[in-house]
Amino acid sequence: MKVSTRHGHLSEATQAKIRAKVERLPRYFERLTAIEVTVDLEHKEAPLVDLKVSAEHKHDFVASDQGADLMATLDGVVHKVEQQLRKYKQRVQEHRGPGLRQKAQSEAETMGE
Repeated sequence: MKVSTRHGHLSEATQAKIRAKVERLPRYFERLTAIEVTVDLEHKEAPLVDLKVSAEHKHDFVASDQGADLMATLDGVVHKVEQQLRKYKQRVQEHRGPGLRQKAQSEAETMGE
């Protein structure tokens, strides 16, 4: 996990809060390989937060947001990536074929008819 800043500096306490919020992401998809948070403080009144999450098999999930409050903006970016991870995980799970139990049940139903 990497937290970086452009055009300014974040305190250790703020960086710790950012890490705490981002550390929840593996809860949604276990195979994450890297998490990068970039905070751009070029416009002090509206910081820009970029979040890039890399998963196995070269899948990247990226979100960016700009707002008046840094933590609220970070929450929005984390929420966007959470949605992307949920959608990807659901797509991966649906890609699998039916399990053996489901096949046996469907065969029993067709034989019973």
